[in-house]
Amino acid sequence: MKRTVLLSAVAAMVALGAGAALAQDADNGAEVFKRCRACHEVGEAAKNKVGPLLNGIVGRKAGTIDGFNYSDANRKAGAEGWVWTEEKMMEYLLNPRAAMPGNKMAYAGLKDEQDRKDLIAYLKKFPK
Repeated sequence: MKRTVLLSAVAAMVALGAGAALAQDADNGAEVFKRCRACHEVGEAAKNKVGPLLNGIVGRKAGTIDGFNYSDANRKAGAEGWVWTEEKMMEYLLNPRAAMPGNKMAYAGLKDEQDRKDLIAYLKKFPK
């Protein structure tokens, strides 16, 4: 009985530790976003640059920011129902060219999974 309780406690601590490792850290995401600032903006005064502004990106249909000249691939993806869910963003940020062939984003991708999660947490702080 004591061994079962001990094993259950250890399993719970491992599960809690794993959950913490997968948590999103918006503060780290702000640091990660520094890599994006050359092309994108967020915040109250954000505007389109080389890339579209990213306010309200989570939940937005692809290719829909007014005034930005999207690639045909991005517009087509939006027309076909591509919505920037967290899952889609994880895939796209890993390798933009593979996720959406023909898009104009020159960035090679953000390989670290935790950095991608943190970046998404940061972007979620900027609603439309």
